[in-house]
Amino acid sequence: MMTPSQETESVDAIRPVHPSWRLGVLVGFAAVSGGILLAFGGPLAGVAAILALVAAGAVLRDIEIGFWGVVLVVCLLPFATIPINIGITPTLLDIIIAATVGIWVLRLVTGQRRDVVTSVITVPLLIFILVTLFSFIFGLANGPLTANLLRHFAELLISIGFVLVIVDYMVNWDRIERITKIIILSGAASAAIAILLWLLPDLAANEILNLFQRIGYPGGLVIRYIEDNPDLSERAIGTSVDPNALGGLLLMVGALTGAQVVSKKPLLKRWVTVLAFGLIVLAVMLTFSRGAMIGLIFGLLLIAVARYRRLIPYMLLIALLFLLLPFAQDYLARFIEGFQGQDLATQMRFGEYRDALALIGRYPIFGVGFAGSPDIDLYLGVANVYFTIGQQMGIVGLFAFFTLVITLFGYAWINRSYFRGNERTDSIWLGLHAAVVGGLVVGLFDHYLFNINFHHAVTAFWIFIGLAVASTRVGCGTDGR
Repeated sequence: MMTPSQETESVDAIRPVHPSWRLGVLVGFAAVSGGILLAFGGPLAGVAAILALVAAGAVLRDIEIGFWGVVLVVCLLPFATIPINIGITPTLLDIIIAATVGIWVLRLVTGQRRDVVTSVITVPLLIFILVTLFSFIFGLANGPLTANLLRHFAELLISIGFVLVIVDYMVNWDRIERITKIIILSGAASAAIAILLWLLPDLAANEILNLFQRIGYPGGLVIRYIEDNPDLSERAIGTSVDPNALGGLLLMVGALTGAQVVSKKPLLKRWVTVLAFGLIVLAVMLTFSRGAMIGLIFGLLLIAVARYRRLIPYMLLIALLFLLLPFAQDYLARFIEGFQGQDLATQMRFGEYRDALALIGRYPIFGVGFAGSPDIDLYLGVANVYFTIGQQMGIVGLFAFFTLVITLFGYAWINRSYFRGNERTDSIWLGLHAAVVGGLVVGLFDHYLFNINFHHAVTAFWIFIGLAVASTRVGCGTDGR
């Protein structure tokens, strides 16, 4: 049995000296830029983009750059595809996350790594993956096994299993700090793009977004409006296609960034942190995703209640001043309509909830799987993560998921004393858990964090889970220095 310090030294010994974190940003930026070049530049730029991806793959021999690349693509070009048809068209995210996981596996099978670092959620996570796999196989009788379904389900499993890779690699605080910086900056860049597109005239923004058809994005009228009514307000989507998915991503990054704002020793310069947080909050507002805003509020409340109770009166005052501003009245009206069930979107959700409960009632144990519903009067699809898991994986799947979440937060609660008063670790640790809380709250109102058609949103949620448990493990002295 190795001691924690020996374990960390053995991990570092098999890996070359870590390059500057700026190199990781450069490689991730090259991958994203390659996709943009392909969209805007034609064949020559496309060849250049592919060569850039090959070069990025070579550099991914340093696995940490793979993590940064995953984050950058999730935030900036989540639906970008590579124009190579092998029966399916792989996305940029598929390639980068597969390369990262592949390198990790290769190190194990070649003996470069003799041990895998685990955590308290390893067993619950593996059980959840097995239940997911069983439900998928069990439900194939309810629909055809298509290449598209198989690909999306494989993406789901890889995203969930990515937690194991994160925990195994994030064994010291320097690594956690570097990935936290990348997440904050990438989220702020995503928010800035969304705000810029929202400020442009609708036709101009739509034309820009239609250029991305060349890398797999949808075309036509892609600008989104409240209730899909052009007479109502435009909703910010950025490059995330869906405003709710964008809001869900940004609320988690926003909760992490919010903890940095109130930290005495933020990772980034104070003005950069405040600017990033402001951009993210504004972009969440412009998505008009009520669930995302509620999730962000709960994430920030966790930070305030856990460590910064003195800030609660100021938060309430800022919220009150915001609600009194003239431009905030329409935003407030949307929330009131939602709580009263008066708007079309909320009424549709209520209908989905009834149908979801009926389907779960008919197939309560393992659900109906991912291929489709066996009953023509009911359907798969509901704007709620927990009902979605219940439909597809039944009560067993829900129990496995809740067990994993309870284990995560129980582990954090037991070890909370290690972080209190530690300015270096506390704000990151608290922000990561606040991000997970925000994701769990928004799961009450939408489904994209466990929707096989939103690979980037699912990946983002499980990245935060992996980093949250890794931060507890390192910060409480189980490992790291």
